[in-house]
Amino acid sequence: MSKFVVGLTGGIGCGKTTVTALFAKLGVQHIDADIVAREVVMPETPCLRAITQYFGNEILLPTGELNRAKLRQRVFTDAASKTWLEQLLHPAIRQQILRQLQELTSPYALLVAPLLLENKLDQYVQRVLVIDLPESLQLQRAMARDNADEQQIRAIMAAQLSRSERLKQADDIITNDSTPADLAPQVAALHQQYLQQANTAT
Repeated sequence: MSKFVVGLTGGIGCGKTTVTALFAKLGVQHIDADIVAREVVMPETPCLRAITQYFGNEILLPTGELNRAKLRQRVFTDAASKTWLEQLLHPAIRQQILRQLQELTSPYALLVAPLLLENKLDQYVQRVLVIDLPESLQLQRAMARDNADEQQIRAIMAAQLSRSERLKQADDIITNDSTPADLAPQVAALHQQYLQQANTAT
C-alpha cells in the first residue's frame, strides 16, 4: 500500500460524517467502508450470488436486492451462518477498499470505518484517528439522529469497541463534545500534520 491512509473511526453518533466532510472541504478524498460493504452485495455480484445460494431466494427483496433486515435476523440467531457470512464478505470488502484507495488522487486519503479496529482494517492505515465524545452525549446524539430508543443505541454501543479501548489504539483524537465550529480548527491542524507525514512517507 503506497498511499498514506488515515483510518477515521469512532462509535455511533460521534460525528464521523461531519469530520469527514470537513476534511473533504480541504480536498481530502475518502473511502467509506459501510458503502463498500453495500457495494459488494449489489445485484449480480459474486457475493450476492453466494448469499442467495446459502440462504435461499427468500433473502432477496422483490427488486432482486439483498434484504438486509432479513439477513441480519438470520445471522443474529445462527452463529455458524454469521461466521460463514463474515468469511465471505470481509475479504471481498477489504479487496474493494484497497482497490478504491489506490485510485484516489489526494495527497493522503481517509478510510472511514465505524468498525475499523474491530474488523482489523487498521492494518491498512498509517494513522488511526478517533472521533471521541463522552458516552452520555454519544447516546443523546445517536438517539436524536436515528430517532431510535435508548435500548437500541445502547445495544449498538455495546457491540462496538469500548471508548477506553478505542482511545488506547488511537494515534490522533478529535474531541467532538461541543459545536461543529470547534471541529474545524482540530481538522485543519491534523490536515497539516497528515500532509507532512504523507510527504515524508513517499
